[in-house]
Amino acid sequence: MKSVEIKPIHSNDFDVWLPLWKGYQRFYEVDIPESVTLKTWERFLDPLEPMHAALAMVGEQALGLVHWIYHRSTWTAEDYCYLQDLFVADDARGSGIGRALIEHVYADARRRGASRVYWLTHESNHNAMQLYDRVADRSGFIQYRERFA
Repeated sequence: MKSVEIKPIHSNDFDVWLPLWKGYQRFYEVDIPESVTLKTWERFLDPLEPMHAALAMVGEQALGLVHWIYHRSTWTAEDYCYLQDLFVADDARGSGIGRALIEHVYADARRRGASRVYWLTHESNHNAMQLYDRVADRSGFIQYRERFA
């Protein structure tokens, strides 16, 4: 595979990003409303928002995406970085793109002085966990949640 370039999204990347975003939703068997997708895209482009996005490009083809969010913590003076979404196209998995996307977020978090990067994955996502176990430590925490909408 050619070398991978990780690039921040720009306003003209929507049509390249959207198929990956839809692929991510299919993987997790969710259907995020179009209005939420459009709002999310707006937030990525707003410099006042703490949300960020990047694409993994191989030549002219986008093969992966990553989204991350900075937020305050009661445990540190520095922000935390939540890596919310990570997706690599089916035919590109195992090629180092996932690692490159994570490393991109790590580098951004270091530049911004965040004290940690963390993320969640589904317990059935065994292939991804093989990578995650190599690039980060499992926290041991279990997520609980209540939905309101």
